[in-house]
Amino acid sequence: MADPQTYRPAPGTIPEAPGVYRFSDENGRVIYVGKAKSLRSRLNSYFADIAGLHPRTRRMVTSAAAVQWTVVHTEVEALQLEYNWIKEYDPRFNVRYRDDKTYPVLAVTLNEEYPQLRVYRGPRRKGVRYFGPYAHAWAIRETVKLLTRVFPARQCSGGVFKRHGQIGRPCMLGYIDKCAAPCVGRVDADEHRQIVNDFCDFLAGHTDQLIGRIEKDMQVAAADMDFEKAARLRDDAGALKRVVEKQAVVLGDGTDADVVAFATDELEAAVQVFHVRGGRVRGQRGWVVETEADSDVADLVGQFLSQFYGEQAALAGSADDAVQPVPREVLVPAMPPDSAAISQWLSELRGSRVSLRVAQRGDKRTLAETVERNAAEELTRHKLRRAGDLTARSAALEELQEQLGLDTAPLRIECTDVSHVQGSDVVASLVVFEDGLAKKADYRRYSIRGGAEGGDVAAIAEVVRRRFSRYLKETAEDAPDHTDTACAGETSDGAPASGEIDPADDGPLPGIDPTTGRPRKFAYPPNLLVVDGGAPQVAAAAEVLGELGVTDVAVVGLAKRLEEVWLPGEEDPAILPRQSEALYLLQRIRDEAHRFAITYHRQKRSTRMTASALDGVPGLGEARRTALLKHFGSVKKLRAASVEAITEVPGVGRRTAEAVLAALNDGGST
Repeated sequence: MADPQTYRPAPGTIPEAPGVYRFSDENGRVIYVGKAKSLRSRLNSYFADIAGLHPRTRRMVTSAAAVQWTVVHTEVEALQLEYNWIKEYDPRFNVRYRDDKTYPVLAVTLNEEYPQLRVYRGPRRKGVRYFGPYAHAWAIRETVKLLTRVFPARQCSGGVFKRHGQIGRPCMLGYIDKCAAPCVGRVDADEHRQIVNDFCDFLAGHTDQLIGRIEKDMQVAAADMDFEKAARLRDDAGALKRVVEKQAVVLGDGTDADVVAFATDELEAAVQVFHVRGGRVRGQRGWVVETEADSDVADLVGQFLSQFYGEQAALAGSADDAVQPVPREVLVPAMPPDSAAISQWLSELRGSRVSLRVAQRGDKRTLAETVERNAAEELTRHKLRRAGDLTARSAALEELQEQLGLDTAPLRIECTDVSHVQGSDVVASLVVFEDGLAKKADYRRYSIRGGAEGGDVAAIAEVVRRRFSRYLKETAEDAPDHTDTACAGETSDGAPASGEIDPADDGPLPGIDPTTGRPRKFAYPPNLLVVDGGAPQVAAAAEVLGELGVTDVAVVGLAKRLEEVWLPGEEDPAILPRQSEALYLLQRIRDEAHRFAITYHRQKRSTRMTASALDGVPGLGEARRTALLKHFGSVKKLRAASVEAITEVPGVGRRTAEAVLAALNDGGST
């Protein structure tokens, strides 16, 4: 536990200007990012009597080893820089508003000749229009099911669309008039695109115009005595009205607004957002986060707005989405301290004025109270659902500290496992758990250069050497200079002092790769390294760490036979109780490492077997073999493909495709 006074800036060196600051630990990893109207006032508050600080703030300042800052000209610049740094560094002590699940959206692929409607999760893409998010995928399917009666747009995948075009018969949806069947030419590309455009207009809120147009066409058909068409149009209008009725009007004036509400306790906060478009609730999202420091609701509102709408602007910038990233109005439970700067920033994101205010009366106040009740109920459900998990994780980490004799609880644990079949395709995995939870962004996989020579012991040694050699290299590149980072101000002529980060001449940031601009994942070590195996594997890992001079990482092994925990240099293993939370956590980490290694091993084996099966095929070199495997994913799928499907791969002609199928079906291996 560090004493904050050891890195406290010298008196008078912190500027009173607005800016953004960051605390980093002894390994140079950024652990907290914040902004302030006055850097001097804000930073001095962190170095007050430690006993008077909020528990979370106390943990942050005692975990840090240095503080740096950047002076900016305006609060809007500080807001933008804070958002960028939080996104870049992912500081552990900052509140991060991540969805507790991946929300599905309805994607319309306008970049295709015949656009497709589909449920989608993932990054936004150019040429695709998105609607949502929806709480459940079934809600999207139900919406599409109701609307394709009126707007019979294509829903099938590219392969199904092509296959039915080849056989000249539509799918079941085409036979029941839920699809216009462009695959067999019932409508051409322009007619189908008009159907899709009407579908998009309806979901975008232009409901009255579409229903009015259909009713007008119904009257014309009835006047022309085309009663069959008039009846169909009547049913279409009724179907659209039923869809609209399911989305109750909450704001009668057709307002476009996001309504935000919080429910908090001493440790956590739940936030709910209702997206109101055209006066109707079009979507809902929710998060539960740990509160930082001694933040009140106003502080949480400011943090949420900067993070959430920054992400929405990034998504809108990567897709052809007609929906603005920010609505005209944002209703919040309390105005944030820097409300003027946030409102200006939101207006810049939207391109027009955005109103940020607290609802006081009328329908908007009633809706705000509804959203607040949802937030309170979600916090209650979260407490009931997570109480056991939080308690178990804390107990497991504390028990590991006690059983293994560690100085502190192992907040970061890494585990490695080796996978192969009789010495072929030898690979290894490295998985990472932080605070008892998997951090999959930091997972790594290794192809063992030594192959099967030396067995699992040599493979474990190779993985540990490669992982910690990289750690030492990145630590050397990013070693923080504590003599400069502790005090930073401006000289009398306005030039940055030695400790200040000058925005115009910043240089490489600690923990950031200067070539890619991305955070280094292994510039800091784990508290505990777990290897899958017994005494030999543990000894090999400990020996490598000793050779590299890494002395602050504990090593244990978990043997599968009796789930024994082996420590370096010990003749006998430690036996943890079967009901031990610590043992359960080690088992979960070991099993995850095993799963990750097996997955990579199967992938490598499939690649090798594909190359072996296709050796000698005329006109098929390494690049085309790789392209085939990437396109189809496996030998099995490639063997089942048609010649036409194989020729879709760039560079593969019909003669080569026929040769590939002949090689696989005559003697290829699976």
